[in-house]
Amino acid sequence: MNEEIIYKYFPNLTEVQKEQFKALYDLYLEWNTKINVISRKDIDNLYEHHILHSLAIAKFVSFTPGTKIMDLGTGGGFPGIPLAIMFPEVEFLLNDRINKKLTVGREVAEAIGLKNVSFRHCGAEEIKEKFDFVVSRAVMPLPDLIKIIRKNISKDQHNGIPNGLICLKGGDLAQELAPYRRVAIIEDIKDYFTESFFDTKNVIYVPL
Repeated sequence: MNEEIIYKYFPNLTEVQKEQFKALYDLYLEWNTKINVISRKDIDNLYEHHILHSLAIAKFVSFTPGTKIMDLGTGGGFPGIPLAIMFPEVEFLLNDRINKKLTVGREVAEAIGLKNVSFRHCGAEEIKEKFDFVVSRAVMPLPDLIKIIRKNISKDQHNGIPNGLICLKGGDLAQELAPYRRVAIIEDIKDYFTESFFDTKNVIYVPL
């Protein structure tokens, strides 16, 4: 599956954005032979399972220019790199404990000319800066994640929704969401994208 699946759901991309998305497959294919950030069986599904999945966050909220976002546990750059392409006027910090995975994200970002991303190799507990949002793709249970990132959420509001956590998760989330059921918003990604891969996937938003 190629990059056309991205254009299907995001038809108003600039030529620069289209070129950046198009370049991702060859870059990840090459880097994945050196550092395994995507399952070898799954690399052919890069656009659907990784890039489009990351962009579900862009369907949930359109970030205003100047927004600051941390991608916690980014691995090889998901959801941070697809979101950084989609929102070139938003600042992203991509964080991971595993430096070799960050190397892939860093090299991919450089190769496509992304100017709005930086990278930090450390535990998220060590990051002191403030952000409007933290985004994440299934790195740990929600209560653990929120405990770590609560200190990083800025009080200054710039977007149509309050600052907080936006993460991508699948499966039965009842237990994880129990402490936040009054405030959390859960969106089914199948409402954005029709591919069956998304049938059990969700965007979870918790204002903090």
